Amino acid sequence: MAAMMSRRMLSKDEEGEETEVRREDQDKINRFSTLHQREKLLQAELKTKERVLQKEKEDLEEVSSELELADEDEKVSYKIGDSFFLLPLPEVQELLTASIEKIDADVTAVEEKLSEHREEMQQLKTALYGRFGRSINLEA
Repeated sequence: MAAMMSRRMLSKDEEGEETEVRREDQDKINRFSTLHQREKLLQAELKTKERVLQKEKEDLEEVSSELELADEDEKVSYKIGDSFFLLPLPEVQELLTASIEKIDADVTAVEEKLSEHREEMQQLKTALYGRFGRSINLEA
């Protein structure tokens, strides 16, 4: 996938003119390649997080719904790490809400990183295709 060009290598544009690959161009090509690899890793991470965290989120929401039926004055067992603690119902509900929000924030953070990478890759593509035309291939 990564577009490889030697610094000394010349490419021909659509009109047959040769375009020298400058250091700046090679740096952009290398940056694009790095971003492309990170994009693949982030996509895999996002897929895994969405699957695992979605199940966890559903479980937390189910517990939260069940707790709505509990008495306000009742103490509820809440697991923190490997230990269970008896906590007041309102506090447990707050902790569950915070856990759900953290899950959403984790997924959003990975999506934002992925979006930033894609945006930078698009800028690099535009610059490199503008300079080299069809003589460079940046598509996966």
